[in-house]
Amino acid sequence: MLTTFKEQSDLKKYLISICIPSYNRAALLPALLDSIFAQEYSNFEVVIAEDNSPERVSIRNVAYEYSAKYPGKLTYVENPVNLGYDGNLRHLFELAQGDYVLFMGNDDLMCLGALVKVVAALNRHPDIGVLLRSYAAFDVTPDNVVQTFRYFDRELFFPAGAATIGTIYRRSVVIPGMVIHRESALSHATNRFDGTLLYQLYLVAEILAEKNAVYLPDVIVLYRNGGTPDFGNSAAEQGKFEPKAQTPASSLHFIKGMLNIARYVEQERGLQIFQPILRDIANYSYPILSIQAKQSLSVFLSYCWGLARMGFARYPMFWGYWLAILLVGVPRMDALIVWIKRWFGRTPTLGKVYKGAAR
Repeated sequence: MLTTFKEQSDLKKYLISICIPSYNRAALLPALLDSIFAQEYSNFEVVIAEDNSPERVSIRNVAYEYSAKYPGKLTYVENPVNLGYDGNLRHLFELAQGDYVLFMGNDDLMCLGALVKVVAALNRHPDIGVLLRSYAAFDVTPDNVVQTFRYFDRELFFPAGAATIGTIYRRSVVIPGMVIHRESALSHATNRFDGTLLYQLYLVAEILAEKNAVYLPDVIVLYRNGGTPDFGNSAAEQGKFEPKAQTPASSLHFIKGMLNIARYVEQERGLQIFQPILRDIANYSYPILSIQAKQSLSVFLSYCWGLARMGFARYPMFWGYWLAILLVGVPRMDALIVWIKRWFGRTPTLGKVYKGAAR
């Protein structure tokens, strides 16, 4: 949705905290910061929490350079110990000062006009706890976009409740561009799910039990493909994730974490969200299957059986993806999915997906 200059001048000037959990990848940090400081909307701060990585000195040097270049706009903090992904996200909420926190991966990019679009959407809808955005993935350079992740074809308002959680939950796994109400996040802070790499999903479920959500169809961030995972270094992640690798065991732990968080919030809140979330993950389970398809056939089949035992076995789409990977292969399936998304202009709706309510 386009925002006119008059609408920009009438916006409530929310302070947006752009938070960057930083671990290695120092060489890619300047490009990210350049994309942030190129934004037209000026009421923002940048908060970087460096998580005791081997590249700390290089990251520090970049942060100090940009802090000097943009006085008062950037806060840089070094964690004395490695907090891990979940702990560092929680720490960033504590460091931030804004009304809303917008997360960026440390190797991703923010699109021009992104903050104006975000703040305009927050102004158009009441009591927003979470803003879900569209994003695009690129290889090597930002002009080489290979896939766009647009879930719906228009801006949608989602009132608080179980149905909204069921839609927003799985679509919040990828963190860049996710916008979360800061005070709400602080009120639900916990270390219960440290080591899952899914702290944002816990917050989404808790916050959307009380506050509304909005979906923004505009692509506001670019996700860099091909990054090497750096998880497994913190005490909470050790034994669950392996640095520089994505093993079948770590993938199973990740999906189990998604389901455990949903089950916990369902029991805590008395909201029927677990089965809708399980169904939604199953209907879009191709990525969680294909990520381990390069393993030997026996390992891959064992991995798939591990997923099936979590509850996915009852859903036909799960087995459809499984069979397609075995018969067609991942490269052809990837190409087909990209083509389908381009043809539709968005991700097709599979199964029962709640699409919000009119205002």
